[in-house]
Amino acid sequence: MTELTMQDGGTRKCWIAAAVIGLVVALFALGGGKGFVAALLLGLLATGLLGSLFVWMTCAPVPQLAARSPISQLTPSVEGEVPPVPEHAPAAPAPLMSEPAPEAAPAETPASAPVAVPAETPAEAPAAAVDVEEEGGSQPEALAQPRAGEADNLKEIKGVGPKLEQLLHELGIYHFDQIAGWSAAEVAWMDENLKGFRGRVSRDDWIGQAKLLAAGGETEFSKRVEDGEVY
Repeated sequence: MTELTMQDGGTRKCWIAAAVIGLVVALFALGGGKGFVAALLLGLLATGLLGSLFVWMTCAPVPQLAARSPISQLTPSVEGEVPPVPEHAPAAPAPLMSEPAPEAAPAETPASAPVAVPAETPAEAPAAAVDVEEEGGSQPEALAQPRAGEADNLKEIKGVGPKLEQLLHELGIYHFDQIAGWSAAEVAWMDENLKGFRGRVSRDDWIGQAKLLAAGGETEFSKRVEDGEVY
């Protein structure tokens, strides 16, 4: 009861002091040219703020610390004590590690055994030069111009058209007997070198047709060419 009375008396004094200061602030505001309402508001504001501050600083109850427990309560009982660890406790034996198996010794090569020495590979013999004449045949004998200034109508050979006849002329071939006398090597050369018409000599049997035409004979195809049915 006495403690509460003293606290109320302190609070009252705090507010009285704050009101006095607020009044002083209001008077200063009036003297400074402020209006009455403005001075009153400043005084009330100062009173409220200072009163709350004074009450908090002087009249607020101070929290008390809880009573400390006696030391005996913090000490564990004898029954609950952890048994001390003996100073010279035997250390736990280390786990046995399996010994590594001995490595097998490398088999010794008997001194008397002959060591195989790789035979030296003989240097490769240089590739034999390719005989161009045998590989691709040989070019037939060519004429600079047709005999007596007139060439045979090579288009009478089946498989020889105007373009191919022109190509044969460029290679110096103008007559049936030239084609009829070609050897196998010359046929191979012509088959390889007739641009755009490779293989036509063998495929169309120019040799057989040329032999017949060179001897003055004729074929069914040559008759059609002479009659103007072809080309």
